[in-house]
Amino acid sequence: MVVIILAVLFSLPIPLIWGERRLLGAFQDRYGPNRVGPAGLLQPVADAIKLFMKEDWLPPFADRRVFVLAPTIVVVTVLLAFGTVPFTPTIHVADFNVGLLFFLAMASLGVYSSVLAGWASNSKYALLGGLRAAAQMISYEIPMGLSLVGVVLLTGSFRLGDIVAAQGARGHQWFAVLQPLGFFIFLVAGVAEARRAPFDLPEAESELVAGYHTEYASMKFALFYLGEYLDVLLVACLATVLFLGGWHGPLLPPLLWFALKVAAIVFLFIWVRAILPRFRFDQLMDFGWKVLLPLSLVNILATGAVALALG
Repeated sequence: MVVIILAVLFSLPIPLIWGERRLLGAFQDRYGPNRVGPAGLLQPVADAIKLFMKEDWLPPFADRRVFVLAPTIVVVTVLLAFGTVPFTPTIHVADFNVGLLFFLAMASLGVYSSVLAGWASNSKYALLGGLRAAAQMISYEIPMGLSLVGVVLLTGSFRLGDIVAAQGARGHQWFAVLQPLGFFIFLVAGVAEARRAPFDLPEAESELVAGYHTEYASMKFALFYLGEYLDVLLVACLATVLFLGGWHGPLLPPLLWFALKVAAIVFLFIWVRAILPRFRFDQLMDFGWKVLLPLSLVNILATGAVALALG
């Protein structure tokens, strides 16, 4: 089961990259990939070959061990977090009783990838990008964690399988309906956690550099790229499990229901990237601390009061 899940996770970013480019082209009234293969289907393969064949360069004054370690941290932490996701009642790696806390812990550890990459590069611009990424991810992890307290209050469990079962026991009443504010906060924080537009401040294109991975090339850069798309899939999977009823649904097989819900969340991420401009960094931090954090606390108080009143 572990081997099958890993094989699927490592292969999914390829069609996801192609699909995102095609959708962005349609949204912005321009061509997407359309030259390499029919409808550009082989463009992600060509990009992978290009990354594999490029020179694997190491900056002469970099901390070599940390420089090599940093890109692996983001992939390893995301893959470990996927180990707690119940895709169906029978397809999962380890649906243990603190699965939700384990997901939040792995999300927190992913911060080290950006910080260490910027610091180990021995580049001022890369270091600034790493610090920006760390500040952004830490700021949005707090409202993300608090947005899930309402779900825990309604189910009384940190086990992700129990959370899905609770939504099925309510006649397919999703927590997105019972917790709309928590669902919104989780999605916004998930976009920031994955460093996606409009919250892709670590990229730092205004400085003509790529943020914390400016000095990376070849397969080390590909690991950062892979980690970003795996992050998107992870947030979509967790949103499906926590708020959209997981695999529950009429008529269709459970795995197909799960895949359709995840695809809808991924489509939402791509749509948001196409229509919203990038935030300034002060706007990003203000929104996290002054808007999302108070809203998440209000959501906890309201959920607790209603749950207490209804027994």
